[in-house]
Amino acid sequence: MAELGFSEYEARTYISLLQENPVTAYEAAKNGGLPTAKIYQVLAKLLDKGVVLELVESGKKRYVPMDPEEFIARQRVRMNTNLSALKREMDKTRVETNVSYIWNINEREDFLRQAELMIARAEKSLLISLCEEEMAVLYPSLKQKEEQGLNLAVVLFGEESYPIRPIFHHPLADTLQSEKGGRNFSLVSDSKQAMAATIIDEKTVEGAWSGNRGFVTVTEDYIKHDIYIMKIVNRFDEDLIERFGPHYHYLRDVFQDREENHGSH
Repeated sequence: MAELGFSEYEARTYISLLQENPVTAYEAAKNGGLPTAKIYQVLAKLLDKGVVLELVESGKKRYVPMDPEEFIARQRVRMNTNLSALKREMDKTRVETNVSYIWNINEREDFLRQAELMIARAEKSLLISLCEEEMAVLYPSLKQKEEQGLNLAVVLFGEESYPIRPIFHHPLADTLQSEKGGRNFSLVSDSKQAMAATIIDEKTVEGAWSGNRGFVTVTEDYIKHDIYIMKIVNRFDEDLIERFGPHYHYLRDVFQDREENHGSH
């Protein structure tokens, strides 16, 4: 309720009224744990906002709350109306520019929210590379896009099975996570927007979103490269291990060109 513009006292009073009503102002203060001196001001604000109704019974004023479903419906209409008006005003003042920015994101919750928005807005294609922890959150949105016929490819760091195709399971999840100090995440939508991050823990990420063409191209090529590798690994895994060692150590060593027991080239 604080996000909707209600003070702590207003929220506590409304919730207490849902639990018991109709009540007097004194009873509302007591039930909500508010100072009696504050309750009349709080009730007046709730009356102005239209979420509380004042009744007069036997000469006493009593208060009842708006039905929760009606409360939510009104808040949704108000918010949608305000956002639509805001968009119209912004469209009037916006100046088109060729400058593209990179937006840094440090909170995992914000990062996942932006990822869900990108997935929802995708019209042609989605490329995504992620770990099981993030897949558990984003799977419903990805599955919906797959069912809509969107071109979709997923690289998953982990062995958890999801009914979504195609999905490429990366065999080096633990190794790469240890090397990078966190979980990998990359997402490209319609070859126009990209996100990339190292997810440190359940709250913190070092990530970025951008529509910058260079940023998008690099991220897209990174995911595609992993898919190429997964296709090769799925078909020639034994030969790759024999040639490059466990976890394809020598294949991943970009500073040398050598094979297991074969020396340098």
